[in-house]
Amino acid sequence: MMKLQQKTSLLAIFLFGTLAVLITAISLVSFRQFSLSTASEQVRTVAEVVRVSLTEAMINGVIDKRGPFLKRLAEVEGLLVARVMRSPEVVRQFGQGLDGEQTVDAVEKRVMETGVPFFGIVNDEINPIFRGTIPFIANQTGEPNCLQCHSTPNGAVLGAITIHISMDQLQAKALITIAIMTGIIVVFAILLTIFFRRQMSPVMATAIEVQGVVAKAKDGNFVGRIQYTGDDEMGDISRDLNQLMEHLHDSLGTITHDVSKLLRYEAEGNTNLITTTTEMVETLLEISQFKQAVEEDRTKSEVYFRIAHVLREQFGIRTGTLYEVSSPGMNHMKPVVVDGELDSTCKWCNAEILFQADSCRANRTGHIIDSIETEMICSQFKHILDNPGLGHICIPVFHSGTVGNVVQIVVERTHGPMYQRLLPFIAAYLRESAPTVEAKRLLDTLRESALRDALTGLHNRRFLEEYVGTLEATTKRKKSRLSVLLMDIDHFKEVNDVFGHDVGDTVLRVVAKALGAQVRTSDMVIRYGGEEFLVILQEGEEYSGERMAEKLRMAVAALKIPVSSGIMRKTISIGVAGFPSDGEDIWEVIKYADLALYDAKHSGRNRVVIYTPKLSNKE
Repeated sequence: MMKLQQKTSLLAIFLFGTLAVLITAISLVSFRQFSLSTASEQVRTVAEVVRVSLTEAMINGVIDKRGPFLKRLAEVEGLLVARVMRSPEVVRQFGQGLDGEQTVDAVEKRVMETGVPFFGIVNDEINPIFRGTIPFIANQTGEPNCLQCHSTPNGAVLGAITIHISMDQLQAKALITIAIMTGIIVVFAILLTIFFRRQMSPVMATAIEVQGVVAKAKDGNFVGRIQYTGDDEMGDISRDLNQLMEHLHDSLGTITHDVSKLLRYEAEGNTNLITTTTEMVETLLEISQFKQAVEEDRTKSEVYFRIAHVLREQFGIRTGTLYEVSSPGMNHMKPVVVDGELDSTCKWCNAEILFQADSCRANRTGHIIDSIETEMICSQFKHILDNPGLGHICIPVFHSGTVGNVVQIVVERTHGPMYQRLLPFIAAYLRESAPTVEAKRLLDTLRESALRDALTGLHNRRFLEEYVGTLEATTKRKKSRLSVLLMDIDHFKEVNDVFGHDVGDTVLRVVAKALGAQVRTSDMVIRYGGEEFLVILQEGEEYSGERMAEKLRMAVAALKIPVSSGIMRKTISIGVAGFPSDGEDIWEVIKYADLALYDAKHSGRNRVVIYTPKLSNKE
């Protein structure tokens, strides 16, 4: 690309060259016109001299001696031809004349016919010759009177004279003059070009410096400055641009520093301030939008899934685990998201960490564990030996000063350095989500505690009230059956009265534990109230309410409950009803199970009674 200085020089050369060409062309045209005009005047002068001489010769009677005169006239320097022709009227009156006067060319014939003189160049190639053919016209005025000798009317053409003049001398003089003028113009143009370049040099130098400063600024480097210190407009531009660069350097540097502190990201010294600041501000905006989204999520599972989505879409992380660390003292961890899937099994770490959370190095130390930087730093990573090409980075996420989550990133070791650079941004997302996760975990804990019986640890009646609608809808959609087992500890009031409430609480806890040990995890054991328990189970071919009720009765009857005075044994009575076979909603079925329980207690206790419509009639 052509530089500005080269463009300026070429422009000056073009302008002054064009001016020189124009002046030369104008001079050539002007000198040509001047030469033609001068030659025309010379021809007229010679023609007038010839006319006067011929007239005098005619008056003096020596017209026949005109030949030598014309011959001597042709010998004048620069005068090539001087030839006189008679018109037809003069020929008729005085004869043919001299030999040279008898030959008439087309131009001379036209001039004598029209009386209009002719002037022009007749040889314009190498030796230009100017020709002039001028008519002699009869005139009765003046002295002598032409009509005194010629028998022609006034205004008639008596003859013509043709004169050829060499243009060599005029041409040479013109060329010399033009050459001198052109030389003067060229010298003047060179001097003006040199002066123009000297005047433009500071502008060119400043423009080059401006280009360099702006080029650096495009790359985020605002330390460039212009050295021009003049008092003209370029000086003002230089000072303003220097102030702008200084302001941008200070402002962007401050913004980058502040944003880096927010992200806990150390920007390298040679980074592009514009690009780095823009990326960090965009990241802050995205993190802010992410924070608003997680705050609007209903459950912590939704938040966990959103975190996994961000890791996958924003950072390309598709393998790894998001762990939830139990509350202090429980020493448990559980994987909540594995490779982007909710509620998956532990895949990338040994199962030991699930029951001994302190075996997880990130959880125990609260530091980022980076096997890309330090290979085999954590022995709990499953693929240390069988797949050495994989590495992991584990990031602890703090909730109120303790580790609440651990985010594990599993990547190819060759890609590790890229994710190491992304760590500050990933950690920023996790920090912003931490308060929301902690709050939702706390709400889940509070809600769980409100839905559980504090004494036995079983779900309470409030839990059933919240869950019963979902339970009914699910059962109807799957077209399955439920068994509702309502049971009561026989003669429990006597325990409290005789042994006290502490022993009564012990009995409740032991019975609750026995009931929970007999059912499946998908079944529900609820402390319904006082010494009453409710079991809701999904029926199957080998799993009916009647069989389970008998199994529970026998398990409780086999219990040996230690008390201060020895061993206590207790029994339970159970009423069983089915949904939807016995009722259209769960509460109605519970009512029927209560009727069956009432019948069991009044028919001897320690037994199971299955609801039939006869019990309703009996009631």
